Amino acid sequence: MATIAQAAAAGMPRHVRLVILGLCLALMAACATVYRNHGYAPTDLELSALELGVDTRETTAEKVGLPSTSGLLNDDQWFFVQSRFQERPARPPLEIDRQVVVISFNEGGTVSNVERFGLEDGQVVALSRRVTETNIKGVSFIRQLMGNFGRLTTDQLVN
Repeated sequence: MATIAQAAAAGMPRHVRLVILGLCLALMAACATVYRNHGYAPTDLELSALELGVDTRETTAEKVGLPSTSGLLNDDQWFFVQSRFQERPARPPLEIDRQVVVISFNEGGTVSNVERFGLEDGQVVALSRRVTETNIKGVSFIRQLMGNFGRLTTDQLVN
């Protein structure tokens, strides 16, 4: 006994079945989750090659590479940031992993500390919360326009 799909496919030309199959595959590919990686953070193996108190900025750069950013006011710390985002159709990207590696240098210019932070260690920080609120709530454009007529004086009209 043949199934309904087999019976329907038996009456269709081959090129129509191929087009339908191609459309189904394209639809499935469009719904697939895509992962994007941004930035670079050294692995634990690369970080284990660093020796505290021995390696300088130059030798650190040779062993693990240059940082994506360094300290804002001075060059006492190097920051390596790596993020992984999950993108799904019709949804905003979701950050699923973040690694921040901080390499600190002492006054002599040698490595004094190496730290790794993950997404779970982060905190949301609002950089700016400036909101301008309007003071004309509930006042229509016509009411604003009519309210300005009483404020005009005759000298303003003549000049």
